[in-house]
Amino acid sequence: RAENGLAADALVPVDAVTTSASGLDPDISPANALLQAGRVAKARNLTENQVRAMVDQYTEGRTFGILGEPRVNVLAVNLALDREPR
Repeated sequence: RAENGLAADALVPVDAVTTSASGLDPDISPANALLQAGRVAKARNLTENQVRAMVDQYTEGRTFGILGEPRVNVLAVNLALDREPR
């Protein structure tokens, strides 16, 4: 919470405080990605709106519309942010 500037009692997505079994899962929830948008923007010298737009662009829905949960591929977002003009 402190790392993302949240209040001590703020709710956070469950995947923000857990890891995948393998530790190699490239996906996080859209809520988790958006939670970190301000911090990522600051670190990359971008606007938060640029980061949020990239998260929206790389958010994938449920597989076949019913399986799993929406997700964001962190690697794809980071590569796209690398190409973003500053």
